[in-house]
Amino acid sequence: MENVKGKSELFSYLTTHISNLKMLIMLLAFIGQVFTASAQIRVHKNINYTANANEAYSLNIYHQKDNLQNQDVIVFIHGGSWSSGKKETYWWLGRNLAKNNVVTAIINYPLAPNATYKEMAQASAQAVKWVQDSIATYGGNPQRIFLMGHSAGGHLAELINADPQYFKTLGINNPIKGIILNDAFGLDMEEYLSKAEKDSYYDDFVRTFSSDKKTWQMGSPLFYVNQINNPHLILYGSKTYPAIQIQSERIYKTLKEKKIPVTMHLIAGKKHVPMIAQMIWGNNKLYNYISNFLKETK
Repeated sequence: MENVKGKSELFSYLTTHISNLKMLIMLLAFIGQVFTASAQIRVHKNINYTANANEAYSLNIYHQKDNLQNQDVIVFIHGGSWSSGKKETYWWLGRNLAKNNVVTAIINYPLAPNATYKEMAQASAQAVKWVQDSIATYGGNPQRIFLMGHSAGGHLAELINADPQYFKTLGINNPIKGIILNDAFGLDMEEYLSKAEKDSYYDDFVRTFSSDKKTWQMGSPLFYVNQINNPHLILYGSKTYPAIQIQSERIYKTLKEKKIPVTMHLIAGKKHVPMIAQMIWGNNKLYNYISNFLKETK
């Protein structure tokens, strides 16, 4: 009996310490990755993309320290249910993309309850315009601007791409070369808000989109899907929210039918937040998908 107990205690000890060792190795690997990236990457912080000096209208830029020119550009819009999140959280995304020779702009935008979805979208469009006008200074190609968003950021990215009013208001044509949707939430807000459970999240979304069904429709990228003409990369997790799965599949099939270049990857085992959090690691396969998408988009 004592022998069995001893083996059990030994197994428990080894399990605990192996787990701790794995965590230590992962932490050391992450720190090593950060130091390696830091040696290669230049960062420009808190650049205002409008005349408004509020931090809500600012962005950070990441690019190689080498004087590379005409590099592909990604503008990233963070998620957070349209009411939370900030650009600083995603420094690792900026560094990892820049390490792969992609000039990256990670933006802030005004959040609920201080802004409606339309004001957020307009701010995002202003950020893209600033990038178009200024990114050559940082080695980026203003003719190859890709827009990427996670969750609510995916909604905003697709909305300003699909609904022409946002760039038209700024007096420019849509400058977006391609779209990268990472577990985008809200591609059809009319459908979601019509069927969603009336919980605290619902109240938050109504605060952003109002209680008017016509506004829900006008704020839904899928409502404008027939006006989309640029290539898309769509990523979503196999364990994410059903609405994201359904609407990601729908936009993929619709673009396919329109013969718009579109690639979709279902990421096994991933829930909503891990779909972006996994990209902390520079060797994550999503970077390969993005790199291939950029290369294939002429």
